[in-house]
Amino acid sequence: MDLKQAEVVLCEFYFSDLKQNKLRPVVVFKDNLPFDDFVGMPVSSRVGQLNDDEIVLDESDFIEGLLSKCSKVMVRKIFVISKQVVIKKHGTLSTQSFSKLHLTFCRYFGCENQS
Repeated sequence: MDLKQAEVVLCEFYFSDLKQNKLRPVVVFKDNLPFDDFVGMPVSSRVGQLNDDEIVLDESDFIEGLLSKCSKVMVRKIFVISKQVVIKKHGTLSTQSFSKLHLTFCRYFGCENQS
């Protein structure tokens, strides 16, 4: 599947026993990795408590599509994902919303003042 930065996609993740799986939404943070991989940030609908590295997403954050519930992106849990586990695309974040996410990433990981 062809992916682009700022898209929110649904991925199928298997547990270590490879018998059970869960479907989870993920924000595509960087899409041009080798070996058919991308860097993603997990999305959760548990928005009751927010940490400093979490950003709430609602329908106003999307320029296309949406998630069924108000959700949050968990920046600290960023990871590399195979494009083969992507099931479908939920939508695309606006440039402003993705920039806010990127800024939160840089604040959390200390890259905001790097050249």
